[in-house]
Amino acid sequence: MASISLNPRKDLTNTWLRRWIYYLATGFLFAAVILRSVLVFQDSPDPGQIILLLAACLLVFIGNILLAGRYTGISVILICLEVILVLVLLLTTRVDFFAILFAILSMQAMQQFPPRLGGAFIGMVAVLTFLTLLGSSGVFQALAMAVGVSAISVFAGAFLLASRQAGAAREKNLALAGELQEANLRLQAFAQKQEQLAAARERQHLARELHDSITQTIFSMNLTTQSALLLLDRESAGVAAQLERLDQLAGSALEEMQLLISRLALEEIPPRSLEAALRQQISDRLRLENLSVDLQVEGDGPLEPAEERALFRIAQEALNNIVKHAGVNRALILLNLAGSPWMEIEDHGAGFDPQQARGGGRLGLAGMRERAAEIGWTLRVESAPGSGTRIQVAKDPGGVGSK
Repeated sequence: MASISLNPRKDLTNTWLRRWIYYLATGFLFAAVILRSVLVFQDSPDPGQIILLLAACLLVFIGNILLAGRYTGISVILICLEVILVLVLLLTTRVDFFAILFAILSMQAMQQFPPRLGGAFIGMVAVLTFLTLLGSSGVFQALAMAVGVSAISVFAGAFLLASRQAGAAREKNLALAGELQEANLRLQAFAQKQEQLAAARERQHLARELHDSITQTIFSMNLTTQSALLLLDRESAGVAAQLERLDQLAGSALEEMQLLISRLALEEIPPRSLEAALRQQISDRLRLENLSVDLQVEGDGPLEPAEERALFRIAQEALNNIVKHAGVNRALILLNLAGSPWMEIEDHGAGFDPQQARGGGRLGLAGMRERAAEIGWTLRVESAPGSGTRIQVAKDPGGVGSK
């Protein structure tokens, strides 16, 4: 999964460039005013007052740059102080070029204040320039100077406003990039958890497959071995038949294991209908375990391959439980494929308490419920000690028939 990143070196270069453009512009304006002051007032008997005022303007400007980001409201105080100093220069000298200092103040205002407040400041500066120079320079010259200062202020202010907006957009992009990066990390963690969950499900699936296929055959082999040991002392002639049956069970276990490995590798089962698979299972049960199962099928509605596999495994496990626990050799399977499909497996054996079986963590019943849930069906177990067992699984719980 691709990561999202911005180029911090490029951002730093752009920020540095904009900042130094601002410093150079204000520096050139200050230098122009100072040089003009030297030329105009070099023959003045007392130029110290002008030099002092210009030095104060420069110090306040530098102080504003250094302190504006540290203390709230300091910019307003310092800019107001600069405005007063420039007005004093204009009123005491009656020289119009000092109005250029208002352009520097306008650049500061556009950099530090909201755009509307900065625009209002530029308008106020234009009015102050016109009013201050009106008495000494005349209307047209004062108006021309005010327009010139305003033009410089607007041009420089527009540049600084664009720089501020670019900086704000960059910060927003950095914040979004950080959020996207965090979301990306969370997504990667979620994907890892999903992989772990998928692996756990595969392990559980493998456990169910082993339980449903191989366990029953091994159980039958164990019973046959015990029978052969009992007959060895009492009726040695019957041992041969038991050993032959044990050999059949071992071959069946090997066949089932090979089929299971193949099915896990290909994630498929041999293509056959559910009815055909059930009849083959019934034949094997009768041959290997003397369990007679009556299969009744109604309708021929289609089922999804996953549904067929799950129903086959549920029926297989139900027959396993009958052989192990019911104490009978007959059972009934009802398979309804007309309308809303359902299946029942019933025996009249020993029965059990479903609540105790649920709390006991029996893998067989739990596996049947999980298989039914995986295909969106509902499984219900009806049983009681001495009253047999009925297992019902249905796509629509209301559509389950009763015998």
